[in-house]
Amino acid sequence: MEYIGDYLIAVISTGGLLAPLLFIIFHLVRPLVFVPVVFICISGGILFGPVAGTVYSLIGITLSSIIFYFIIRWMPKSLQKFTNLKQKIIGKNTAFTTSQIAVLRLIPFIHFHLLSVCLIEITSGFKDYTRMSLLSNAPLAFVYTSVGGWISNLTPFYIFLFLLFLLPLIFVLRRKEMYIKWNDFFQVST
Repeated sequence: MEYIGDYLIAVISTGGLLAPLLFIIFHLVRPLVFVPVVFICISGGILFGPVAGTVYSLIGITLSSIIFYFIIRWMPKSLQKFTNLKQKIIGKNTAFTTSQIAVLRLIPFIHFHLLSVCLIEITSGFKDYTRMSLLSNAPLAFVYTSVGGWISNLTPFYIFLFLLFLLPLIFVLRRKEMYIKWNDFFQVST
């Protein structure tokens, strides 16, 4: 999976004038190759800079959302599965606002198209969905593309310092559980 993403980013970076178009197409192909949206947005910041990368990412993410809208309307059983998943995760009677969906899209572990289903539920039609999708995708594109632009401007020394800072966090934030077998806890006498 990682090799596919690296290969596609290499093709985009050497694409010349077609690079923005290839980058937007990569956003459209992203669900098929299971590449996270965050990875593509950060790559856009590295490749094109924060401003152009944000614009290209916003176009690509919004087009991906529009294609998802038509595909999910074409396959109602998949829409029902997404709706059931949403009900299990966040509840049956819970409806998000567009601003809440925009904030939830900033969390990389929440499924992008599950939030698109939430948008479908609160919008009245395609035009409203497209407008709300554009509004909820803007913070995602801006924040993560800016992170990519920030990373591209760091020197190797500062990247090394940043990684040294992250290593203790991995240790501190680890799961602190201890498993004791039943027989070890309760000494069984024979």
